[in-house]
Amino acid sequence: MEKEIEQLPQKAREKHAENKKFFAKLKKRPPKNLDYVMQELHQDEFERTDCLQCANCCKTTGPLFTNTDIERIAKFFRLKPSQFIAQYLRLDEENDYILQEVPCAFLGADNYCSIYDVRPKACREFPHTDRKKFQQISNLTLKNVAICPAAFHIVEEMKRRLKL
Repeated sequence: MEKEIEQLPQKAREKHAENKKFFAKLKKRPPKNLDYVMQELHQDEFERTDCLQCANCCKTTGPLFTNTDIERIAKFFRLKPSQFIAQYLRLDEENDYILQEVPCAFLGADNYCSIYDVRPKACREFPHTDRKKFQQISNLTLKNVAICPAAFHIVEEMKRRLKL
């Protein structure tokens, strides 16, 4: 898995133009069964992929924290939301709350998340490959294929399956 993670950014760069062209076509004319296909591809891939063997998303990027996420996680730590923000988060250039630093402070050496049950919505939904109206998040997916081996495999299989 480590070798695959190491090679992933380069593989994603090599496929970027092809993927961008594919997603442009997908956005213009999404197949009627796209949501169904994406659910199936996502489910099949995550039967083979164990996120605990990877955790590259937690090691290299950070999620956006919504106000709901902040309140839920602060409550878990028995902190006021403002205390949680001060301790763990910062505002980015778009005024969104993100982690102060990566890797994620909640990621253990064993790749387990110490706040898994109350983790942010963005973490729960990552890599967003089973999302409805998948064609609307093509820019996000183009970024995620360089981070998540499962997302990379899903997009490659999607291109094989959907002839656009």
